[in-house]
This record gives sequence, C-alpha cells and structure tokens, in this order.
Amino acid sequence: MNAFRTTIISATAALIFVLPSLTNAENHHAKSPTFKSTQLTDNIFMLQGKGGNLGLIKGKDGLLLIDADYKVMSSALKTELAKHGGVEKLNYLVNTHWHGDHTQGNHALGHHARIISHENVRKRLARREEIKLFKMISEPYPKHALPSVTYDSQMSLYINDEELEIVHFPSGHTDGDSVVFFKNANIVHMGDHFFAGFYPFVDVYHGGNVLTMAKNIKTILGMIDDKTKIIPGHGPLSNKADLQAFHNMLIETSAEVKAMKDKGLSLEQIQAKGLSKKWDSWAAKSFFPATVWISIVHSSL
Repeated sequence: MNAFRTTIISATAALIFVLPSLTNAENHHAKSPTFKSTQLTDNIFMLQGKGGNLGLIKGKDGLLLIDADYKVMSSALKTELAKHGGVEKLNYLVNTHWHGDHTQGNHALGHHARIISHENVRKRLARREEIKLFKMISEPYPKHALPSVTYDSQMSLYINDEELEIVHFPSGHTDGDSVVFFKNANIVHMGDHFFAGFYPFVDVYHGGNVLTMAKNIKTILGMIDDKTKIIPGHGPLSNKADLQAFHNMLIETSAEVKAMKDKGLSLEQIQAKGLSKKWDSWAAKSFFPATVWISIVHSSL
C-alpha cells in the first residue's frame, strides 16, 4: 500500500507540473462548441466534440447515442441531433463509463432517453467521486441523469435493424467499462479502452489497470476483423491495425517499466531513465508526458 501511495503521489506531482498544458483533457478535441460528424454507414455516425467520441445510430426506431460529452457541449449536441430527427427522437443513451467527458451530457439528454450502463457506472455517478490525477470532482448526478437500465456482464439491444452487443470488460480503463459492438455493421465503439495513437489515461483509483486493459484488448482483437471500423474513446476513426498497435504499446511499455522495476529502480529513477525512443510520438500526442504514463504503468504492476 505504501508503494502504491508513493506511486500515485509521484504521478500527481508530475501532473501538477504539466497541468498548465493539460487544461483538462477536453482541449485535446475541438475548442469551439461544435461536433465533427463522420458517416460510417447510411445510418451510423461518429461524432467528435470536446470529450470522448460519440457513436450515433438513427432510423425508424429513433436514435441511440453512445456517450454524451461534457455538459458544455450539450447545446451543440442537440443541434447535431437535430440533423437526424432531433433530441425528441433519442430513445437510448449508452454510457461506456462514468467519467464526465463521456457522461455530463446525461444532464440534458436524460430527460429524453433511457440511459444504459454497466451497474458500476450508476453507482459512481450517484455519489461524489474524485479523479485525483486531474484534480477533478464529480458531484452526484440527479435522478434523471443516472442510468435507469444497468447490466452485469453483457446485454443486447435491437434498434433500426441493428443488433448492439454491449459487453463489460472489467478492470481496464475503470471498473465499469462497456464496449459496444454493432454486429451487422461491423463497427465497435471502444469507449476509453482505446486512445488512438497516444498514451491512455487509466483510472487506477477506480478499478483500472494497464495490464488488464491489454488482456481485454487482446480479447477484442479476436472478435473483430480487418474491415471493422473502430470508434476509439479519443482520437480518429481507427481499424484493427491501429488497435493492434495500441495493444503492442501497452504490452511493450509495461514490459520496459517492469524490467527496470525488477532491477530495483525506484519510480523516480525509472521516470528519469524513460522509455524507449520508439514511444516518443505516442507521448507527443498524449494528455500528459511519458513520466505520468510510467507512473500509471508502475501502479498497475
């Protein structure tokens, strides 16, 4: 426990150093209150705003949305939904996990849609939570913004001639992660199990673990093919090769940190030594520097 606490303190210190450049993870996306829409099929779209990427399916059964971005984006999101029938047609909203950049839109959309999530997401949204590394506080959500439909391991949802398989992958990004498979369209929304091309934030305080995330992604790689379109939690539309590269990064950077740890190096010494140069491009695109990623891996070990 003391070693774990030391790791987190060191990670926090590193983040305090870079907080001016972070200005929260939201700035990794567009700074203006609009959404970029990418059409994946006749009726399925990827939407990108300030927070996590959204998935949308429209049709005669109404709308289903995956994730809801920050609260500040809700007006822009309603404007975007108006292009597809309007928020009044929104029947379902899936939360892939509890973090605010994916769920704050619940406050506006929960008046219109049934919210679906893993059971741990409802528990965390219903109480006060803190993400210590980013010094973020999440106050309890009101009743209408909480998931009203929860599941334990897996559930199916049929809408607009599409079968959605919503699967819980435990202890990856958090303890309540859902990955959503569009079975007919061969599309998968990864939530924050996948940051495309850069180091992910893994919430070790709330059940996340880098090594388990890697195991989960290996499983998912076996469930998709080279034609699968992948919506990452953050980053551009991706494919299986991109997800494989992300998996390789998780495995190899973890191995590098473990090798140094096994030699008796402290976290601070590992951070000073750093990772292989091959990962510099990943660090350059990330919300935080390699020293923080090392601390997250170190905690997971």
